Amino acid sequence: MQLKQRIQASYLAVVIIWSTTPLAIQWSGTGVSYLFGVTVRMAIGLVICLLLLWAMKLPMRWHRQAVLTYLAAGLGIYGAMLCVYWGAQYIPSGWISVLFGLTPIITGLMARRFLGEKKLGGVRLLGVFAGISGLVVVFYGSLHFSENAWYGVVALLCSVTLHSASTVWTKYLDYQAHGLVIVAGGLLVAVPLYLLTWWILQEPWPQQIPVRAGMAILYLGVIATVFGFAAFFYVLRHVDATRVALLTLMTPILALWLGNWLNGENLTWPVVAGTLLILFGLLLYEFGEWRKEREPVPIKI
Repeated sequence: MQLKQRIQASYLAVVIIWSTTPLAIQWSGTGVSYLFGVTVRMAIGLVICLLLLWAMKLPMRWHRQAVLTYLAAGLGIYGAMLCVYWGAQYIPSGWISVLFGLTPIITGLMARRFLGEKKLGGVRLLGVFAGISGLVVVFYGSLHFSENAWYGVVALLCSVTLHSASTVWTKYLDYQAHGLVIVAGGLLVAVPLYLLTWWILQEPWPQQIPVRAGMAILYLGVIATVFGFAAFFYVLRHVDATRVALLTLMTPILALWLGNWLNGENLTWPVVAGTLLILFGLLLYEFGEWRKEREPVPIKI
């Protein structure tokens, strides 16, 4: 398989996995605490990653660039996922993917500052405005959904910011390693932090794990964590950070539909309108970048 085809296949895999992950996160917290779900998920993912590295004979390096990359990935996995799992207690699963639709905008602003990527032109700024407007509409809708739903919205915004910062930091370090190596290194940082959080919060071990929660945790640990993150870091290695973040352009509608179909989640008009505004903003954002790439380079005489 050629490089371009491998990148496209990895891109598609991330879209599918990220579309199903929000619902799996909701189910993994059924009958158990959110901290149990995320900690066990990451521990399973770490074990699977290390086994795959051993089977594939992929070495982990420990020089400065490698260690910093593991730290960048691991802090992102820890902080972003902790916020997602905590916030998922208060909002429907589909909202998670909708709010993550803001990732390209936040990532683009950070990439402009730290990676020297293209500055925001008129069309892209309009996309940013539309995306933020969509966020305001979703936030307004959350106030009418339940009195605590805004907790989830704020937590997801923190998660998006941490995920974007991790993406840009990892891209800045530019460590050329296999995606599984970076995932394993990141999990070696994240899992001890989750265990430390569990110890600090004195989280009790659940006496019984419902079947659906157990299956969801297993899916998240093996598929979403190992293969999802590996595919994400593989794409990130070959594509600029802003375009990687556009993965979230395709996942919100799929996640909302899955939440409505499989979990009986209601689609309120403010959430639908906010989702459409965010997607419209992302389309403008991408169109602005495409148009800038098509501009002819002036010839100096």
